[in-house]
Amino acid sequence: MDEIQQTEQQINELIKKLNALRRKHRGDSVQNYTFNTLDGEVPLLDLFADHQRLLLIHNMGQGCRYCTLWADGFNGLLPHLEAAMSVVLVSKDAPDVQRQFANSRNWRFRLASHGGGDYIREQSVLPGEGNMPGAVVYEREGDTIFRKNSCVFGPGDIYCSMWSLLGLAGLGEGDWTPQFSYWQRPQKLDDGGVNLRD
Repeated sequence: MDEIQQTEQQINELIKKLNALRRKHRGDSVQNYTFNTLDGEVPLLDLFADHQRLLLIHNMGQGCRYCTLWADGFNGLLPHLEAAMSVVLVSKDAPDVQRQFANSRNWRFRLASHGGGDYIREQSVLPGEGNMPGAVVYEREGDTIFRKNSCVFGPGDIYCSMWSLLGLAGLGEGDWTPQFSYWQRPQKLDDGGVNLRD
């Protein structure tokens, strides 16, 4: 094996070790926080639906291209994830803003707003950092909720395949920045270009 293959093997072994540690981790109990949705206020326990585990994706909101990239990727996995646990995307945005943006991206997530309140201050994926992108997995036993594991999202992490594929091409975060849209204006528009908006 060359050095690249050896490094890949080491990373795979570390990920196996990390997942074994996460499997054993119990986490602390947390309160039954309240979120806003298009249907009104919803407690954290209700977000579990009929599952014992809940993946809460912490999204910074419609103003973050990076959070949009992660959510775009998870959207394709959603049916697979929902077979194993409940999945909800949360952000500070109001429920109507969340839904409008989700619809523009063809996201199928259940959505809830923390509104920048107690939940995100106390349950941030990075203590003391507030509205950081990442994810938290909660487990429930009856009416008791445990924060099992969490992770932070950022360029180069293992949660967004884009970075690994860019790395395969020898590219990194300094070479590419996600955008909301990749349409480029052609030099000549066959329709004349009247009232064109980028």
